[in-house]
Amino acid sequence: MTALLVVLGALVGAPARLLVSRALPGPRGTLAVNAAGSLALGALAGAGPSATALLGAGFCGAFTTFSAFALEAVEEARPAYVPLTLVLCVGAAALGLALAG
Repeated sequence: MTALLVVLGALVGAPARLLVSRALPGPRGTLAVNAAGSLALGALAGAGPSATALLGAGFCGAFTTFSAFALEAVEEARPAYVPLTLVLCVGAAALGLALAG
């Protein structure tokens, strides 16, 4: 059952990622999805295993993308991109956790 929940979440997360990448191409889209996913995962802290599978592993796993972040960090060579992403995403996760608590 858990695997099915992950698949169902990914069926929504992956197309959502595509839509964001079309609306915000390049590093802006990656930053947006990673920050939103961090917020969502923070908010899911303490959620039950079904919600974590569906929304955490499924939706957020397909929606966010560390590999795109890593590639863009190398290709863009913009000094502020990596620290901005780390600060924004860690801050978003902390905010999500605070909102959930």
